[in-house]
Amino acid sequence: MGPPGAGKGTQADIIKEKYNIPQISTGDILRAAVKNGTAMGIEAKKYMDAGDLVPDAVVIGIIRDRLVESDCANGFILDGFPRTVEQAKALSEILKELHMELDSVVNLDVPDEELVKRLLGRAIKEGRSDDNEETIKNRLHTYNTKTLPLIDFYKGTGILRQINGLGSMEEITNTILKSIQ
Repeated sequence: MGPPGAGKGTQADIIKEKYNIPQISTGDILRAAVKNGTAMGIEAKKYMDAGDLVPDAVVIGIIRDRLVESDCANGFILDGFPRTVEQAKALSEILKELHMELDSVVNLDVPDEELVKRLLGRAIKEGRSDDNEETIKNRLHTYNTKTLPLIDFYKGTGILRQINGLGSMEEITNTILKSIQ
């Protein structure tokens, strides 16, 4: 978990390689659907372009379909999901149904000023239309109002790992790895 630009995808990619497990990125799945012009992608694009969250029903369905695939049997990393308490509750139900459980929930904590700087840099580097200043501010507002409550949701579970998202990529990775072992 973490706000847009916190490094979730980067860290998830490193960890998936270390543990040889799939990284399930709702953002990647949704961007691929948009690129391919699927019905789900067209619907999702409206929300993504505005910096809003894609409706829960769409995202939860994507996640459930992905978790039943055979490569998830030995573990997986959810990158950018859940984003709301409602999604977290739905995830709990899905995992219960599939006889799976979460081992750790990692939250990358990064100040807003640093996030804006990172996202504007990413927009230039990757040419992402959803990384302009207005959309970034809306995404951060959406994160702070809808996703930040997940910290409280997971606090009492004993699986929440709060990680400082500032520092070198290697420092952050080492801190995450130590916290999840």
